[in-house]
Amino acid sequence: MKMDGSFKLKSTIQKTWDTMLKGDTLASCLPGAEKIETKDNKHYDVLMKQSVGPISVKMQFGVDIVETKPPTYVKAIGNGEALGKLGTFTIELAVTLKEPAPTEVEVIYDANANITGKLATFGERIMRAKANSVVEQFVKNLQKKLEAAA
Repeated sequence: MKMDGSFKLKSTIQKTWDTMLKGDTLASCLPGAEKIETKDNKHYDVLMKQSVGPISVKMQFGVDIVETKPPTYVKAIGNGEALGKLGTFTIELAVTLKEPAPTEVEVIYDANANITGKLATFGERIMRAKANSVVEQFVKNLQKKLEAAA
């Protein structure tokens, strides 16, 4: 499933970059994140809970940062499973930051996810709607975090 889009934040590009890649920021901004453990600057272990349709799932996965060009580009690859044998997933995510104005950052993302097992039975439409909802809430939470740090 391919997902791409963009959103704007009121911040500087460096502050956004520095904030976005911290495990505690991700944990507080990502809806459903129960734990994000930073192994080093390039690996995160994540435990999160999401509801998809009538099913509530806990997902455990690892994310590796495979390429960076600070403060404008990061590429990550993740894979894991929905606990309870509900399925597995992989994701490849590229994020580009642009600064169209001194206090405005445009975040452009391009992701490709593969989902197997019972989770895949929901179909792309439902999974895409859930992903869009998570992104929306993440953006709101990240903007609040950036404002609080100002």
